[in-house]
Amino acid sequence: MTRPNIVLILADDMGFSDLGCYGSEIDTPSIDQMAREGIAFSQMYNMARCCPTRASLLTGLYPHQAGVGHMVGDYGVAEYQGYLNESCATIAEVLKTGGYRTQLSGKWHVGGDYPLQEPESWTPGDARHPTPLQRGFDHFWGTLTGAGSFFAPPTLMDGDTPVTVTSEDFYYTDEITDHAVRMIEESAAGDVPFFSYIAYTSPHWPLHALEEDIEKYRGVYEGGWDELRLARHARLKELGIVDESWELSPRDSDSIPWEEVENKEWESRRMAVYAAQIDRMDQGVGRVLDALDSAGVRENTLVIFLSDNGGCAEFLAEDSNTPDPVQFDTPMWNGERMRMGNIPEIAPGGADTFQSYDLPWANASNTPFRLHKRWVHEGGISTPAILSWPESIRKPHLVSEPTHVVDIAATIYDISGTEYPAEIAGPELTPLEGHSFRRVIENGGWIRSAPIYWEHEGNRAVRLGDWKLVSEGNTGWELYDMKSDRTELNDLAASNPEVLERMSQMYEDWAERVGALPWPVVREVTAAPRPGSVHIHDVR
Repeated sequence: MTRPNIVLILADDMGFSDLGCYGSEIDTPSIDQMAREGIAFSQMYNMARCCPTRASLLTGLYPHQAGVGHMVGDYGVAEYQGYLNESCATIAEVLKTGGYRTQLSGKWHVGGDYPLQEPESWTPGDARHPTPLQRGFDHFWGTLTGAGSFFAPPTLMDGDTPVTVTSEDFYYTDEITDHAVRMIEESAAGDVPFFSYIAYTSPHWPLHALEEDIEKYRGVYEGGWDELRLARHARLKELGIVDESWELSPRDSDSIPWEEVENKEWESRRMAVYAAQIDRMDQGVGRVLDALDSAGVRENTLVIFLSDNGGCAEFLAEDSNTPDPVQFDTPMWNGERMRMGNIPEIAPGGADTFQSYDLPWANASNTPFRLHKRWVHEGGISTPAILSWPESIRKPHLVSEPTHVVDIAATIYDISGTEYPAEIAGPELTPLEGHSFRRVIENGGWIRSAPIYWEHEGNRAVRLGDWKLVSEGNTGWELYDMKSDRTELNDLAASNPEVLERMSQMYEDWAERVGALPWPVVREVTAAPRPGSVHIHDVR
């Protein structure tokens, strides 16, 4: 069989139930069609936050092994240096050894920190700020860092050349699609297979969308988040994605009943803008699929779609724990500033606004699960995930076995016939942690015999078969039977001490092996630090 082209599409901060094919009221026909004709996963997991997920997705390792144990800040130890290390290899680097053409359109965010208010300090391409072109991509157009305006994003690059937005017609989601389509057209005209990584920033805050898309959702969310959660839960059960026995988790304790909300019109507008962001991204996915069709390569192209973490309850704390509006207050194309903050007197969506949809709506995005982005309860780590490959997927189906983003690189290598090398012009590579799930394409299912682990900001978890051990921050362990209680409502830790002991020791052994440190890291300067770094003690 001719080696397939591979298109990997990543959404940013999109919750488990935000697609039509996962129970949503949002109009996502292109992605829904992929699910109808391909394979959907009901238990695909990410690493709870953007940078760690991207590091794990791109390397087939746990993020600490790749150097991105937290975000892009450099903590002075290898596992938390904030950029991909030399002991990992990206999918692009590995596929290039097999003759693939490689390209990225969109968000990078695994290459060190770029203080948005200090552009004079940016040094893309140095040892601590690797760019996509230095990590295996032949072509790159997109942003180096995380959040920012959709109408004038900072750190925008064309290859290694900075790009400044000069037009009011610019909208980042559309531009990512435009460049992705162009790359696909150019690659499809060649005689080698290609790997295209399309990393949207939608629907990450700020709430920026085109008015024509927002208008489609005017009035849709006037019933509020409580009503929305009930409706989505019912549809998820109808679709078979969640079991009939899994109860809807209670409204988040930091939310309030919809009837107590004071600014209902503004609140419903926030969710409408969020929906519009997803709608526009789906339109882009449709254009990508059309480009593959027009180029005559759709049949033998594996397209993978997923999200980097659950719905996001944070605001203005992308790379830190402290909301800081100033760090994102960058000028627009005309030099004007945005109006920063969740201010009810300002309707969100326009280029001069900068808002988020906040915790109650994030709680609805993650229906039926608990908690959000950053946490490793199901609401933070569960992602919709879809595989489309017309030539090889003959029978659409739903995969319910636990699977993780760390498995995607291994699967791509397996499908493409590319051997994961011992080294690539550098140090010996860390062996892959992921496992190929190619069998879901060939046989309809698979069993991941190895456990799955998580750690982010002290939120820890282990998944072993139907058992999940999980801890929120520095609190005690909770234990759940995921077969009967995936919404994590019935803690079985007290009644299963042997399971708790065994799995907690598994976690400690894993943390020691990959270098996952306790949180918060105890920071103490131990020597003259290199610029931009913080030296710490491992206090484990």
